[in-house]
Amino acid sequence: MTHGAGEARWTSPLRVRRGPGWAAQTPTWQEAKPALIAEALKRAEARPSGNWFVVGGSRDVVAGGRPCGMTVGGVEVVWWRTEAGELRAGPGACPHLGAPLRDSRVVCGTLVCHWHGLALDGKAFAGWDPYPVHDDGVLVWVRLDEVGGEEPLERPVVPARPTPGSGVEAVFTAVGQCEPQDVVANRLDPWHGSWFHPYSFVDLRVVRTPRDEHDDDFAVDVSFRVAGRLVVPVRAEFTAPEPRTVVMHITDGEGAPSVVETHATPLTPRGDTSPRTAVIEAVVAASDRRGFALARAAAPLLRTLMRRAAGRLWRDDLAYAERRWSLRSSGRLPG
Repeated sequence: MTHGAGEARWTSPLRVRRGPGWAAQTPTWQEAKPALIAEALKRAEARPSGNWFVVGGSRDVVAGGRPCGMTVGGVEVVWWRTEAGELRAGPGACPHLGAPLRDSRVVCGTLVCHWHGLALDGKAFAGWDPYPVHDDGVLVWVRLDEVGGEEPLERPVVPARPTPGSGVEAVFTAVGQCEPQDVVANRLDPWHGSWFHPYSFVDLRVVRTPRDEHDDDFAVDVSFRVAGRLVVPVRAEFTAPEPRTVVMHITDGEGAPSVVETHATPLTPRGDTSPRTAVIEAVVAASDRRGFALARAAAPLLRTLMRRAAGRLWRDDLAYAERRWSLRSSGRLPG
């Protein structure tokens, strides 16, 4: 919309909601067909990952800083940066006597074991062999062929994101007692949004569901609650580009082309009777509005707020995923 001769008129993304309350909204249980969700999950699980697993945020591992570590599928992994900022990764147990390398130190870009001083520069040495590692600018991925069991890929399947440098990213991590498929199934059920998360989402309507593997996304019209009756309406599309990832793209409305990536990384071996999964969620907020430059200037504060919002949602969604695993593992999952 214009004002005067070529002068842009500012319009607020906020709307005053006058819709029904929580109990009066239209039920979604008949639309959220268990078979539809199960089929979308099955297609996601059939896609190649190349044995790549998300292990953390790029900002969490810094040159000259401490190493990072995680157990993925029962395999200990450690990663760190050289002085030049390059990533190195490999087994998280020292090959000498099994010390936890995540608790060791990085000295001049070399990982030095804090038990006996064995030094690792990222190359094979003394029985320690590196793992392929990839930094996509937001997340760190490690390739574990023995855990994934697939045909390896040279690079992970990284979702499309806003142009690097145009947005503000934040990474949130939580752990639940479930398997990756339970996390993915949660994200492939958009119908629960305004019922289960009324503090964040209202007026949710699924306007398109997957038809086949060539048109395999959910499109949702939803309003994000800001405060009271103030909301921001958007359209979001959900896709699953690989078995352990679900991506939400904001395609219309305020915040386009922002992205929320949910990555589910198994911590325990496949078939464990008490499985644990890490949810590593990357939010890349972006906007074409001029005022978004102010948000980028306040990026540290914005990241804190983004992680806090993700934490509140995942407190509920992990309960959903854990409940699903409990029902599924005991043969009681409906559908």
